[in-house]
This record gives sequence, C-alpha cells and structure tokens, in this order.
Amino acid sequence: MALKAGIVDPAEAAAAPFTTRMFFALFPSIMLPMFLAAIEGSIVSTALPAMAGALGDVERVPWVVVAYLLAATIAAPIYGRLADVLGRRRMLLVCLGINLLTSMLCGLAWSLPVLIIARLMQGFGAGGLMTLSQALIGETVPVRQRGKFQGYNSSIFVFSSLIGPVAGGWLTQHWGWPAVFWVNVPISVLAIVLAFRLKSTSSPAGRLHFDFVGTVFFALFIGPALLALEQARTLSLASLAWGVGFAAVAGISLVLLLRQERRAAFPLLPIAFLRQSAVWRTDALAATSGATFVSLISFVPIYLSVARGASPGQVGLLMLPLTALGAVGSLLTGRTISRTGRTAIFPSIAMPVVAVMLAFIAFAGPSLSLSYLPLAFGVVALCNGTAMTVVQITVQVLAGPSQLGVAAASVQFSRSIGAAAGTAMVGAVLFGTLAVMDPDSAALFNQIVQRGLGALSDIPPARLAAARAEIDLAFRAAFLTIAGFATLSAALAWSLPIRKI
Repeated sequence: MALKAGIVDPAEAAAAPFTTRMFFALFPSIMLPMFLAAIEGSIVSTALPAMAGALGDVERVPWVVVAYLLAATIAAPIYGRLADVLGRRRMLLVCLGINLLTSMLCGLAWSLPVLIIARLMQGFGAGGLMTLSQALIGETVPVRQRGKFQGYNSSIFVFSSLIGPVAGGWLTQHWGWPAVFWVNVPISVLAIVLAFRLKSTSSPAGRLHFDFVGTVFFALFIGPALLALEQARTLSLASLAWGVGFAAVAGISLVLLLRQERRAAFPLLPIAFLRQSAVWRTDALAATSGATFVSLISFVPIYLSVARGASPGQVGLLMLPLTALGAVGSLLTGRTISRTGRTAIFPSIAMPVVAVMLAFIAFAGPSLSLSYLPLAFGVVALCNGTAMTVVQITVQVLAGPSQLGVAAASVQFSRSIGAAAGTAMVGAVLFGTLAVMDPDSAALFNQIVQRGLGALSDIPPARLAAARAEIDLAFRAAFLTIAGFATLSAALAWSLPIRKI
C-alpha cells in the first residue's frame, strides 16, 4: 500500500468491526511474546545482588543487563527484515525457540561470564519478540481496529515493567536467582503453542537476500553508542575517555553503515523508507516519548527517597500512578482511535500537558506534600501514554503490508535509543549539576543513594540544609530536561501528516 500525504486505503479503513472472537483468537498469541520481552528486561534487576554474591565478579554484574539491552536493540531491525522476507509467524516461532533455550542456559549458568553470554543470546531472541508482535498486529488486524490492540499491548509492556522487579525479588528470595530465568520456560512453551494459532498472511519472498555487511556495521554502531551513553552517567576522567572512544567507534561505523545501506541491493535499513518525513518524525516521537517515560521511571524513585525522604515502601506506593496510568492512557487512546479514526491529535494535546506538569514539578516539587506528588506524576503518565499507540499505528499505515516488520523494528529501535540516550542525559544533568555546584554535596548525594537517610546522621544542620537545597536544584534541572523531551514530543506530534485513518 503506497501512501502519500496521509491518504489511507479506504478499504482498510472500512474494515470489519472489532469482535470478541478476534480478540481471543489473536491477543493471547501476540501478548505472551511481548510480555516475555518486556519482563526479561526488568525481572533481573532485583536479582543482581544475589547473582554477585553467588557468582562473584561484582564489578561485571551490570553487564547482565547491558548485554541483554545491546543484543535486543541490534536484533530488532534484523528480525524486521527477516520477517518481511521469510514470514512473520515463522520468525516469531524462531525467536520463541531461542528464548526458551537461552532461558534454560541462563538458569544453568555456573559463572558470571557464562551468564553474560547467555543473556546476550537471550537478547538476540527477545529483540524479535517485541518487533514481530507489533508487525503481526499490522498483518492480521484491520487498520481502524489496531488502536485497541496497540493499547492492550502498551498496557502489557507497562504491567511487565511494573511487576518484573517485584516478581524478581520474590523469586530470588524463595528459590534463588536462577528462578528468574526458569520461570520463562513454561511461559515460552505456552507462547510457542499459542503462536501456532496465528494465521500468517505474509508471503515469503523466496530466496533470502540479506545485508550481512550492513548488519556488522549496524552492530558496531549500536553497541559502542549505547556503551558511550552508559559512560555519560558518571562524570570522571576514566569514563570520559571510554565514552569518547566508544563514541568515535560508533561515529565511524554510522558513516560506513549509511554508505553501505545506500548501495546495498537489499539493505538492512531501508533508507528510502526511513527518510520519509512522516516516518522519521513518527520514529522521533517514539524516541522522545520513550526518553520521557524511562527517565522518569529511573530517577523519580531516587528523587522520592533522597530529596523527599520517602521510605522504600512509600516509594513503591508513590510510583504506582506513574507506572500504571501510562497503560490507562494507552488503552483509552487505542479505544478512541478505533471509534473515531483520529490519531495524532491525542499526543498533540497531551504532550504539552506533560511538559507543563514536569515544569510545575521542577519548580513546585519541594513544596508539594508527598500526597500530591503521585497525582502530578499520574497526569504525566496518563498523557504520555497517548504517544506509543499513535506511533505504532502511524508507522504501520505508512509502511503498508510489505514492510510491517521494518516499520515495527524502526519504532522499537527508536524507543530503545531514545530511552537510553534520555536516561543518560538526565543522569549527566543531575550529577553534573551537583558536581558543579558543590563536589561535597555530590558525594553526600551518592552516600544517601547507597546507604539511605542514615548517611545524614553526622551532618551538621546548616550543612545539611545547604546540601538539600543544592540537591533540589539538581533535580529541578533534571525534571526540566525531561520536560524538554516532552516539548519535543509535542512538536513532533503536531507535525505528523497522518491525523486520521
């Protein structure tokens, strides 16, 4: 389907209405792979200390998370390309098989290097689960009905991110850290059984032409780029040197990648498609909205505990509106799109509200009581949840049936890069502001993060008041940075050419 200036195929727009039978036939088969991909990224976090205690190599434990993220990000466009050529249901089954085997390998790991390698392999499988789930929605669901499915899937992603750390802690406490991987085994088996229910309508294109050179350059770009962003979180000479080195490798690889993709007969990244104004604007909206949400999820718990003195139990309760209402926003947006056909208007109105609320929190946060902060963060989450549903539907409409895998991969890739870059940027602003104002306050901040409020017991009252003021200013700068991401999202939403399907 070729589309110009927001013209949508009338036959698709007049597709059959959403039915309960369609929901139960498709949603479980698409939901479980997405659930696996989302929860595997979060369930491990609370088990990391137990892994360090059992396997040693404490300084390398973060690579259990980083290796998974690297592989999943690299794999997304690869599976998008393979799915468009070989069939999307077939590739989904391949990814689920990889996920099943690597989950068992992770659970059996006898050393940290083995576990990191197994997580790298698991990430290569998981990178296709999210992409292929989204592509299968575009393949099997009429365009006007996709809003509901995208809303449901977004809620699954948020729910997985919310329950993952809780489930990981409970499983680790009762059965040890391998349980966070073994629990994936029965879920993967069930997902494979349900995937056979899907009726793949894609037509494999015969002989596979794959851009292996482009894949190598893509990996050499993404891996060092994410590692450079990771180094940006800490302001030290050692991390700066590593960050510059990784950035240089990523920059050279990007130049070579673009050169390769322009001359490749069957490119991994379809530059002509991605260069379309509507496509790159939509992907950029995915990146900025992802940066907004993930940055908040990463730094609001630190803000509540360090700047507002909330206990761990209070932090969990105060975070609920931020994590839960994003799913509500996505669900409401999806249902409204299915009824009205209107798309971009929702983030166009909602994202300015996100920017204003974050600016309000930045300046008024220190004077707000803890009972009001969840309301403010809840409004932010509800409005930010409107973006991803619109992004997925818009890119799928622009791509047409032949490039659904590439379209879904571009969104997943953009969101991952945006989330990583945004979180690194906010961390650099937060810690950099503290370091510039007062290195002693920066050191005290780190002590509070590591030891809790007990680190303040020996601080003189006058020094403590000054440190708290500086910490408040640093968080103000951090929240204003996140508000900047939301402002960019609003501008991009207003620029989208497809506003009704």
